[in-house]
Amino acid sequence: MDQKTQQPASDDASAPSEPVACARCGTAAESLPITWTCSVEGGVRRYFCDECARANIRGIEGRLDSAWW
Repeated sequence: MDQKTQQPASDDASAPSEPVACARCGTAAESLPITWTCSVEGGVRRYFCDECARANIRGIEGRLDSAWW
């Protein structure tokens, strides 16, 4: 198998350094709260607040794009 594996992200390298907003409801946060969920859809990283993540946990665990929730 010649597939390359992804290296784990270093300490918070993937966390945004600017304010973020929930991709579903628009709730804003100064920095990324640890209770938020991250999803990559169509090559774009999207963040979801804890309330939206809880309300749509089955879709998230089923790896459905947020358009299907």
